[in-house]
Amino acid sequence: MCPHFLLWFKKIWRWQAISKDHLVNEDIRAREVRLIDHEGEQIGIVPFREALRLAQEKELDLVNIAPTAKPPVCRIMDYGKFRYEQQKKEKEARKNQKVVDIKEVRLSPTIEEHDFQTKLRNTVKFLENGNKVKLTIRFRGRAITHSEIGQQVMEKLAKEVENISTVERKPKMEGRSMIMILAPKSDK
Repeated sequence: MCPHFLLWFKKIWRWQAISKDHLVNEDIRAREVRLIDHEGEQIGIVPFREALRLAQEKELDLVNIAPTAKPPVCRIMDYGKFRYEQQKKEKEARKNQKVVDIKEVRLSPTIEEHDFQTKLRNTVKFLENGNKVKLTIRFRGRAITHSEIGQQVMEKLAKEVENISTVERKPKMEGRSMIMILAPKSDK
């Protein structure tokens, strides 16, 4: 194959394979740009065609890094390498982030002691796994007139797990349900 064709193909491929997070090379629509070279030195305000020519001479890309500035700020860099490093940073940030689930435990205002102990064990298990727990009591029929009984059940459960949890949201009525949220204590 002709070496000129390979050089041309390499440039076209490089510019086509780039993600569109930033405007790159021919996609930039400005007459003048403030140019920063590949070493981080500020060259100044130059015509767009001159900036693109400088980037092509160094076999790098012209990337618009501040499109809202007047004139737009462009940098000469290897855009593929820049995107790769950016993706690595994003992946590392996602790996270090902790996802907290909210587990729901449904109670009844007239819950028996054995059922209460079962719900308590589930709540403790969820909190020890680092999850938040949403306690819900659904009032049926005329039981809503005695919502204080449901609140007592919730407070009793919160008191049982107070050494491993904190109350993030106090018991509150929402329609025919009372909701309370417990969060695991952070060990810091």
